[in-house]
Amino acid sequence: MSSRSLLGLAVVLLCLQVELKAHHWNGLLFQLLGGQPFYWGPPILRIPFFSNETVRDAAADQLLNYMGGRKVTIPLTRGSGAPNPDRGNVLTVGPRGPILLQDVSFIEEMQHFDRERIPERVVHAKGGGAFGYFVVTNDITRYSKATVFSKIGKKTPIVVRFSTVIGESGSADTLRDPRGFAIKFYTDEGIWDLVGNNTPVFFVRDPLMFFSFIHSQKRNPVTHLRDYDMYWDFLSLRPESLMQVMILFSDRGIPDGFRHMSGYGSNTFKLVNEHNEAVYCKFHSRPVQGERNIPVDIAQKLAGSDPDYAIRDLYNYIAEGKFPSWNFYIQVMTFKEAEEFRWNPFDVTKIWPEDEFPLIEVGTFTLDKNPRNYFTDIEQAAFNPGNMVPGIEPSPDKMLQGRLFSYYDTHLHRLGTNHLQLPVNSPFRTHVFNTQRDGEMCYRDNQNGAPNYYPSSFVHMLNSKRARPPPFSTTGDVDRYDSSNDDNYSQPGMMWRNMTEGERMRLVNNLADHLRRASAFIQERQVGHIFKVDQRFGSLLETKLQAFSAI
Repeated sequence: MSSRSLLGLAVVLLCLQVELKAHHWNGLLFQLLGGQPFYWGPPILRIPFFSNETVRDAAADQLLNYMGGRKVTIPLTRGSGAPNPDRGNVLTVGPRGPILLQDVSFIEEMQHFDRERIPERVVHAKGGGAFGYFVVTNDITRYSKATVFSKIGKKTPIVVRFSTVIGESGSADTLRDPRGFAIKFYTDEGIWDLVGNNTPVFFVRDPLMFFSFIHSQKRNPVTHLRDYDMYWDFLSLRPESLMQVMILFSDRGIPDGFRHMSGYGSNTFKLVNEHNEAVYCKFHSRPVQGERNIPVDIAQKLAGSDPDYAIRDLYNYIAEGKFPSWNFYIQVMTFKEAEEFRWNPFDVTKIWPEDEFPLIEVGTFTLDKNPRNYFTDIEQAAFNPGNMVPGIEPSPDKMLQGRLFSYYDTHLHRLGTNHLQLPVNSPFRTHVFNTQRDGEMCYRDNQNGAPNYYPSSFVHMLNSKRARPPPFSTTGDVDRYDSSNDDNYSQPGMMWRNMTEGERMRLVNNLADHLRRASAFIQERQVGHIFKVDQRFGSLLETKLQAFSAI
């Protein structure tokens, strides 16, 4: 027998390995008929080494779980609720004739499809999230009158969205990029949004620089490619970014999914108690499951093999009943301490050292419910730093002040005037009563016949004394103050000296591998800043870059 005949026989024998394919009902594999898998239908021809049984998980089984072991039959309708006559065939003149304009079910389907994408977030476009609850474990009423903290054991529903920052909605979850960490608290006094990142600092301290920073990190407007010159040109011209750059290119730059990363409010806030006594504060979240990061080589492989790694990991973990949780803390600084602090306490490019301002336990939050639908629960979620409740107020932090306008404004663009009526954004634990009416997509009762003006003789509209912030004084001349050289090197130097030798070497390698792709004069400028952080740090980076250039 010829080799070609032998090969053909082998293929035939392989294809004859017919077996009943195991089927999952509600996530369970029913083994029937003497241990053989049972399948409702004809035998399926399956080549054994193409089996997917070893890679199934809760996310992969979503549709099977939706069926729940039953045959699902649902009458099709149009958007109006009217029965749909035929979802599979358009209305035509004869079997080969043109389509009729009166086929309104087809027209409706097409028009809805054409409009089903809403504008992508300018930043934080790619993300995942889940619902859960926050529980108070320590009394901090001496600092804040916010009812979310009012007593130990108090439970508040939340939704959390995690995200990457620079990448588009289809980008990989394992890129070296800061992560967004936004928490929406559905308190009994309205929505409180804590909109932060997985790092305690940020790249710039003046909100006017934010737009250029984002442009420099995104795609070149001519080539539509990520541009290393743009990236490092901006950062090397704004050395205030050094602390954030060091964190980003350290081991912490690629967290292992969302479950193993910390969260920070990053900005400085103000807490006010029942006696109108105020302190400044920062918010911290630490994962109970521990911090864990992904090595560079593994992250690069995952970017190709499973670009949705972090979203999948969170979904499956919750679906398996292993609910991730975080401990929630605050740091507190009095007004007097703020006046005497050696750094600007409202500078988002700097931290408050924990040995001077220790973490104070507040509570724990847990995620125990996956989204019912990603678009309605996560994509339409609108987080706004301006959503605060009595007892939590903004500080003079310039970046926070800029964000108070920007976030609400972008939600108006992305989701519309009435985005707070969407279920995920709705303050469902309070009754909304104001003079705001109408607008695009107003789908609730529009406050019925209540007056849409203030004051009114027909209803006594009460202002909340509790929500009124205590008065505070401020001084200074109105001017544009340049803070670009406000001690950019001390804290990065502290960070370098607190790292282990292994962490330092990985930081140098990661920086050099990325920076080497920028123009030589930009490399030189950035290395100059690193020398000001620490001489040895600068020497190691310079040597590594020279080694790359010699290749």
